[in-house]
Amino acid sequence: MSLVARDGWEYTLGMTDIQSRALPSGSLLAAGCASADYTDCFIAEVPRAVSLEEYVIAFYNSAAFRPERWILHAIGKGSGGGDVRALAAGETEEFAAWTVEARTNTEILMRDFQQRTCSWLCVEDLSGRTRLYFGSGVRKPDGALVKALMPFHRFYAKTLLKSAAASV
Repeated sequence: MSLVARDGWEYTLGMTDIQSRALPSGSLLAAGCASADYTDCFIAEVPRAVSLEEYVIAFYNSAAFRPERWILHAIGKGSGGGDVRALAAGETEEFAAWTVEARTNTEILMRDFQQRTCSWLCVEDLSGRTRLYFGSGVRKPDGALVKALMPFHRFYAKTLLKSAAASV
């Protein structure tokens, strides 16, 4: 919700609005996952230009992602701020539990070390604003446990995007 004050400035109230969207057909995630796989796509818009590098740093250093980093440390797949910056700058193909599968100036697609899930980040320039995308892919999501965890996954994905959008 926005409101325009008497001074002419527009102020946004509340938190960033997160929306579920169809996965763009030309995206790296769409190209990297078979049609039978589960994919999702969430978006948030921020009121300034944001590069992919800035978004990657904000996402993986966000408050919402911090607990996942602790868990990854516990299983020997930890990473620090320097690792995040190297990933964002395109200086490494390895980050925590993921390997970069594909990258452009506006997208990055990473697959986990077990080859079961992938994560996708994308920025879209909207003339002074930026649409941030976050999507996931799960290969062969046919197990009962995976299906049972999907509502939590969608909630967590939205939380991660909201936290990153607040940080850019």
